[in-house]
Amino acid sequence: MNQFPNAAVALLAPHLASHPDKTALITDECAMTYRQLDDLSNRFAAMLCDSGTAVGERVIFAAGDSAFCFIALLGCLKRGAVPVLTNPALSADEYRYIMQDSMAVSLVTESCVTPAFQAISPRLRTTLLLDDPCFRSAIASAPADTAPHVPSADEIAFLLYSSGSTGSPKGVPHRHGDLPASADAYAGSVLGMTGSDVVFSASKLFFAYGLGNSFSFPLRFGATVVLFSGKPDPADILRMVEKYGVTIFFGVPSAYNMLLKTLKTVTPLASVRLCVSAGEPLPAPIYREWKQTTGIELIDGIGSTEALHIYISNRPGNVRPGTAGRIIPPFETRIVDDEGRPVKTGTPGHLHVKGPSIAPFYLNLPGKTAQTMLPGGWLNTGDVFIQEGGWYTFQGRSDEMFKVDAQWVSPARVESVLLEHEAVLECAVSWRKVESLVRPIAYVVLKEGYEPKRMLERELRRFTVGKLPAYMCPVQVDWVDELPKTDTGKIRRVMLRRVC
Repeated sequence: MNQFPNAAVALLAPHLASHPDKTALITDECAMTYRQLDDLSNRFAAMLCDSGTAVGERVIFAAGDSAFCFIALLGCLKRGAVPVLTNPALSADEYRYIMQDSMAVSLVTESCVTPAFQAISPRLRTTLLLDDPCFRSAIASAPADTAPHVPSADEIAFLLYSSGSTGSPKGVPHRHGDLPASADAYAGSVLGMTGSDVVFSASKLFFAYGLGNSFSFPLRFGATVVLFSGKPDPADILRMVEKYGVTIFFGVPSAYNMLLKTLKTVTPLASVRLCVSAGEPLPAPIYREWKQTTGIELIDGIGSTEALHIYISNRPGNVRPGTAGRIIPPFETRIVDDEGRPVKTGTPGHLHVKGPSIAPFYLNLPGKTAQTMLPGGWLNTGDVFIQEGGWYTFQGRSDEMFKVDAQWVSPARVESVLLEHEAVLECAVSWRKVESLVRPIAYVVLKEGYEPKRMLERELRRFTVGKLPAYMCPVQVDWVDELPKTDTGKIRRVMLRRVC
């Protein structure tokens, strides 16, 4: 059996040799060097071993971003146990489902995550509380010389769970090599991340996007990561960026939209050299307003939990607003029709991607695996794209696209046009039957100072005429106070749709 470097060792080892006392991690409570991360993660691995957690057994993580969560994740990888990263805001029923689905035997959590405790089953043998003083003393006294597990090339290193916006969440396993591979492809080749960078992500460690941003990327390139335990609002983001001299900030489109509405001065962003957006397509109006307001380039890209991170992206100095960008080597793509045949350039089709960090299967879901993980290593992303001249433009999720008068409507394209109107803060487009015919409907959150009047509805509908084909123009506007979103910031259009 071919052996492969342990992910934690691969990420840490080069920096232990060259700059062990460089600051690796900063929170409002503490700072830690690469040497300290290595030492404490070794001790955590020893604690897992002593607790009886064997190589390959699953460990549920239900905790906010903190220094000890970071250490526990490294230690779990070193032990060869499989961390199962979850959102600490899940309900008890969701935890119960994931614990059963993953067959977890250990739980790493915090005393405030009550639903995780409510979901504990007899299978769970060990619970470690990261904020318990007893845990802190136990890790300090554990041996630091435990040899790391050496995995096989195909061995599962960790599990992520999809958001489950249309059903139960899906377990997505990744191998040890996927972390450095995705870091090299994106953080190295696209962002040019180095040891001089200080990175901060609004998305959390338990999301694929946040795991790369705050874990594998900075560790791979010897940078410093800033962690924030809660869900940061715009004021939190600006404070952290200014206080710690952040040079690369990662967010989602809604975060940039809200920052633009609250930003009084660009002074807090003085240290930032790049901003990154993913999770949802970045509308061109938000890109333009951000660049004009801050002078900082905003790099949009698209990735997925199954691919671990971004595989199509714009580049610093080469951004085409409204597009996801260009393919990132060594990833490959193809765009196909419903029968799997390649489509002509400029024609919408289903995006398939192939590359070094693609998940091999879904946990316990052979049917879904067969639909998504295709022969030859291809992943059916579930996204509809157009490719022209090497540039990829998102049209919508396959299950969110709809036809009007036999022609496909791209919700993303309509939303981008609506966002150009001065009254629109946020919007989402779906469909409704009007006189038994499918027609586009816009759901709009207005900016402060605008009122949801009939006259404004007519104005918005007129605004889209000429900017869009007639069949894409919304026939109705529904005013909403907010849009339903997943924890990753994606709009849940399925919750907006209703048939009249």
